[in-house]
Amino acid sequence: CRDGAAPGFVPAEKYQSLSEGPAGVAGLRGAVCQRCWLLAHHGRALRLRLPPEQHRLVVSAALRRPPRHGRGPLLLYLLDVLELPDPVLPQLSGLLGPDVPAAGLLVVGNKVDLLPADSPGHLGRLRQRVEAACTQAGLRGAPLVDVRLVSAKTGFGLEGLVSRLQRSWKCAGDVYLLGATNSGKSTLFNALLSSDYCKSRAPDIIDRATVSPWPGTTLNLLKFPIINPTCDRIFRRQERLKEEATKTEDQLSSEERKYLNHLKKQGYLVGEVGRTFQRQKPSPVVDFDPDMLSYSIDEDPRHSPRKHEEKEEFTYNEVKDARWCFDTPGIVKENCVLNLLAEKEVKLVLPTHAIVPRTFILKPGMVLFLAALGRVDYLQGEKPAWFSVVASNLLPVHISTLSNADAIYKKHAGQELLKVPMGGEERMKEFPPLVPQDITLEGIGTTEAVADIKLSSAGWVAVTAHAEEKLQLRAYTPKGTALVVREPPLLPYISTIRGARIPGTAAYRTKKPPSVVENLKTTGRK
Repeated sequence: CRDGAAPGFVPAEKYQSLSEGPAGVAGLRGAVCQRCWLLAHHGRALRLRLPPEQHRLVVSAALRRPPRHGRGPLLLYLLDVLELPDPVLPQLSGLLGPDVPAAGLLVVGNKVDLLPADSPGHLGRLRQRVEAACTQAGLRGAPLVDVRLVSAKTGFGLEGLVSRLQRSWKCAGDVYLLGATNSGKSTLFNALLSSDYCKSRAPDIIDRATVSPWPGTTLNLLKFPIINPTCDRIFRRQERLKEEATKTEDQLSSEERKYLNHLKKQGYLVGEVGRTFQRQKPSPVVDFDPDMLSYSIDEDPRHSPRKHEEKEEFTYNEVKDARWCFDTPGIVKENCVLNLLAEKEVKLVLPTHAIVPRTFILKPGMVLFLAALGRVDYLQGEKPAWFSVVASNLLPVHISTLSNADAIYKKHAGQELLKVPMGGEERMKEFPPLVPQDITLEGIGTTEAVADIKLSSAGWVAVTAHAEEKLQLRAYTPKGTALVVREPPLLPYISTIRGARIPGTAAYRTKKPPSVVENLKTTGRK
């Protein structure tokens, strides 16, 4: 209660009221720190003094614990498919080291719901990209069990992930959830906590991980006990999944349909995470004092003091041989534009809804701005080319000529036209300048992109050009952030997801593909 910038800080008056309450010091056990409170209730994050080295120290120390139950842990590494090539993946082998007794590695590509299907089989192609990233990162420290694609937010692929974990890993040892900041680890932890992977009584006892777009929000190790997947439990689970697969959307309850439609607005791929093993909760008992209910007309009603609610705990037998799933602090991404942004700006930059691609046809001498966080100049080429922006729908895209580009950036960076960063001239004085990188590409056809120009974590621009057409480009990102030319592109046919050309402009009308729901029987209804 003294250092407001330290993890776990509670204001002094709150600390005093909790520790001196009816439960004594035990009253602090159910409390949350000021940071988690602000994240959960107001979406605000306090800047804490927790350097990247300390993040790695916490995770590394946890992984170096002596193996429990005679076997090392399974490492469940979560990566954001939008960030491929994942900047943290190459660091993973160094984090593990030769003294980490890992028994297996399962890589999970998250946020696939945000990306539109640019062609049939696009998920298979994404999976291949994740596998290639693992190979390129040289992950030989632990045997690669599998690669899965999921959306922790919409539930897509999660039932398959749970089945894979129960089938291959069973309950052999502990599981550690690893990944970069903002990869969705806390969201996945919360989803698994409400699934068949977790003991049925645990969701009432375990505090959910704090979910927030601010990087590095899980400071300590959260955990839940893994259910033992006996033959009977697996059979009952499979029966539930088979029964749910025969349902149509029309057979869902009104609440279920409402929630499903909510998820459809957020992502292209939607799934449902159910529970086979439900804990029977006791009926609430009404406890009252008749004397407290009788008062004269001249008196105010008397309120009995609130009884202290005992926090539910696991019994010794429930946890003595338990295997646990741990959520770890996110590994901080270096050279990332998010590290330069304030929390309001982060919320605009990170996509939370299905990304609608925006395609523009540019001639040589034209410039594309992605907010004030990235810029792509088309310097030389014989023919027009197509530039498809894949980024948060809240980030503006502005097209200009090369002769006006510098003046536009100087005038509008920090202002409404380019939106991010925010705060006008004062904000831009402290914001790093954009630095250029020259790029040469050769087109492969008018329907297939040749490469993605990834502007750090702000998004990317897929470039499509006529076959054998040589393009001279110059791309910019803020100084100290990573600019990556991704070949082959993640969504090579993204330029085909567009409407008609808007007359008198370089832009095409946007087009949003329909959402797909797994684990439900299709009815042919749009």
